[in-house]
Amino acid sequence: MKKLMGALLGCMVMQQTMSQQVIRVNIDLSKKAQTVHNFAASDAWSCQFTGTWPDNKRNQLADWLFSTDTTADGQPKGIGLSMWRFNIGAGSTEQGDDSGIRDEWRRAACFLGADHQYHWEQPAGQLWFLNAAKARGVRQFLGFLNSPPVAFTRNGKAFASHGQCNVSPDQYPAVAGFLKDVVLGIKQVTGITLDFVSPVNEPQWDWSDGGQEGCPYNNEQIYGLVKAVDQTFHQHRLSTKILIPEAGKLNYLYAGEDKPAKGTQIASFFDPQSPVYLGSSPNVYRAVAGHSYFTTSPRDTAMTIRQRLHTALKGIPFWQSEYCILGDNAGEINGSRVDLGMDAALYVARVIHTDLTVANASAWQWWLAISPYDYKDGLIYIDKNKADGQIHDTKMLWVLGNYSRFVRPAAQRVDVQLTGNTTAKDIYVSAFSNADNSLAMVVVNNSAAAAVMEVRGKGIPVRAMRSYTTNNEGNLRPGNVNGHTIVVPARSVVTVTQQLK
Repeated sequence: MKKLMGALLGCMVMQQTMSQQVIRVNIDLSKKAQTVHNFAASDAWSCQFTGTWPDNKRNQLADWLFSTDTTADGQPKGIGLSMWRFNIGAGSTEQGDDSGIRDEWRRAACFLGADHQYHWEQPAGQLWFLNAAKARGVRQFLGFLNSPPVAFTRNGKAFASHGQCNVSPDQYPAVAGFLKDVVLGIKQVTGITLDFVSPVNEPQWDWSDGGQEGCPYNNEQIYGLVKAVDQTFHQHRLSTKILIPEAGKLNYLYAGEDKPAKGTQIASFFDPQSPVYLGSSPNVYRAVAGHSYFTTSPRDTAMTIRQRLHTALKGIPFWQSEYCILGDNAGEINGSRVDLGMDAALYVARVIHTDLTVANASAWQWWLAISPYDYKDGLIYIDKNKADGQIHDTKMLWVLGNYSRFVRPAAQRVDVQLTGNTTAKDIYVSAFSNADNSLAMVVVNNSAAAAVMEVRGKGIPVRAMRSYTTNNEGNLRPGNVNGHTIVVPARSVVTVTQQLK
């Protein structure tokens, strides 16, 4: 009898402890935040080579990045990126060593040759990935310039001299004509219309060291170039929109900081009272693009920056248009050295969560889809070999997939409130209602203990749920949820999906 009473008492204590430890996730589908447009990555710079690798290798790379297919047991084959960023090169590849860019993997070919003729087959590897993305269901495409073509730059190079803008105002129409021709040429050879063109990249930096193609601009210079592109696109009735300004860090979107002529870019370009207002230009996309570099640690600082950004936007959508792990991040994680595992992946997941839930990012885009470098800059890593080599996926790839594979274009972020075990640390939850009436909830558990969650909420039916777990044991590993109680493993990212109607 004593043993039975002891067992019952132990069971009651365990149940009480479990009840105290449960995190209650309350989702309110009626409270909507931003609409999500896409998740993306760029083809710079390795795709110019890997796009010509043996079929089995390049198709595996494309499947990992773009596929929304599953195996017979429900395992996703890829992360289903919904947008692909195409690097419109300036011509440093053709210049070779004379380009001044030391690393040939950071050079980029230009459609416009030294003979002043267009060569649409020129970046064959990049074009292969464009077609591969389209074949796997990607429907959004963006072309970006790091530098204007060398034919139009002041110094004849694809990077600047002494931190000065490398294109003069009299060449703005030529750059605009080039971009118009590229939009039409890519459509001619692939059938793909670029939805967006981004003519300026991180204009705050000097881009004068020969590390890669690049061009600095102040806000007045951006205005002059973008007005020329807008007028040319409008004149030729192109549907392609112009995305600006791709700020080098988020602070420059709302503050002048150390570069007042290159900062406060939201107000500069989207306040009708500004002398460089672009908000009414017909082909300028009414959204603000910036990069999350150097703003992600410590977490309190990351939150403050994104809160200030959200306030400054005044309802204009924000695109986080480039990120990888750079710098020392206040000692939390260093951008040097490859990390295929969960340390880097969990850090990236926290960045994505904060960008989506505090800055209300409508798009979230990674830098190098494929990297040959010993940095935390790639979703996939390869040997630095032009013709062939080994390929390695990363947990960063699959953690991005916890979002990109299940939070689809036109999804709306919905309100999430956590109650119950409020002592739980390093756990982040967001939820999204997709256009197909499905729910995707993403849980980041950066703690050393598993978390027990009970999902409830207004409009959430008592219906079967499915989970996809990325951790040391698997990548988007599918599983069934028993009722609405979910156990989220330690150091994992889990997406839970459910059909709402």
